[in-house]
Amino acid sequence: MKVNALFLCGMLTCAAAAIVVANAEDTDGLHVTAATLQLRGEGSLIPFDHATSWLNSPPLTAADLRGKVVLVDFWTYSCINSLRQLPYLRAWANKYKAQGLVVIGVHAPEFGFEKDLDNVRRATRDLQVDYPVALDGDHFLWRAFHNEYWPALYFIDAEGHIRHHIFGEGEYEKSEALIQQLLVEAGGSGIVREPASVDAGGVEAPAAPLSLASPENYVGYARTENFESRGGAVPNASHAYSAPAHLALNHWALAGDWTMQDEAVSLNRPGGQIIYRFHARDLHLVMGPAVQGSPVRFRVLVDGRPPGAAHGVDVDDAGRGVVTQARLYQLIRQKNRVTDRQFEIEFLDPGVEAFAFTFG
Repeated sequence: MKVNALFLCGMLTCAAAAIVVANAEDTDGLHVTAATLQLRGEGSLIPFDHATSWLNSPPLTAADLRGKVVLVDFWTYSCINSLRQLPYLRAWANKYKAQGLVVIGVHAPEFGFEKDLDNVRRATRDLQVDYPVALDGDHFLWRAFHNEYWPALYFIDAEGHIRHHIFGEGEYEKSEALIQQLLVEAGGSGIVREPASVDAGGVEAPAAPLSLASPENYVGYARTENFESRGGAVPNASHAYSAPAHLALNHWALAGDWTMQDEAVSLNRPGGQIIYRFHARDLHLVMGPAVQGSPVRFRVLVDGRPPGAAHGVDVDDAGRGVVTQARLYQLIRQKNRVTDRQFEIEFLDPGVEAFAFTFG
């Protein structure tokens, strides 16, 4: 078994973690080709009968997939690790469709808002995911595959056998070589060996691991870490929080009138703030309006100043932005030296719900 340090999200914890790649030869320092990979069976493809709905396709059955190479991707649309993998999945789906590859995204929600069909449909459209997506709202397929991570790739041959899996981001060259090998085994021809062309920008751009010293952190009381507002968390009740004068790295605080719930914090009055001490190129916050159709304006500061050129795709250089949908928002993307910085976001309207910080 080979272990590489990359990024993934787990059902119980979500952080920078070890990526476990089983049943593959160690290919460090080598150019990965199909010939370098030795694949063994890991079980049979689980039927998709219990998918709660489908997007971009009618329901796919075992008969529909017979003779096809299938790549199953467990993902959820607010997970930064899943988002950074999407450009590769789109590229592989387009490049190898004619040779018999079927990419199926199994959308297994992490947060409550990701169970909403309209939210997933909108996110799928906005993210330009046009391959079939099976909705796994009750995590039946997740449990059937014995899966534990977002993203997770399962490689299935034309006879319906799971031949390999890869958990987390990265291993893209190996993944494409696996696809090519299974297509060759299935009798495919005309396969172009050069890697598919991938265009990854915005939130989908690869992380900067050498600059990353902040793990993902939830802000609901059930799973948060390093919460430093005076008096601590007051679960499930409106409370006037105040922030300390100084925060240690990867510690955070609330200021203003908030209600802290198990998976989110909800702002009751305008002017509430979230303050976070971080060390990373990128900072993202998963958030949304508590009432659909009620946008929430916000303003972002870094070390007490507008972000300027360090603003993310969802804010301007003055740090201004609007929460309109429940999703991941990229608030900071630093272009210069990365060091410990203090992030602040102030919401000018009430009614925002914030779920988790992620970094890259």
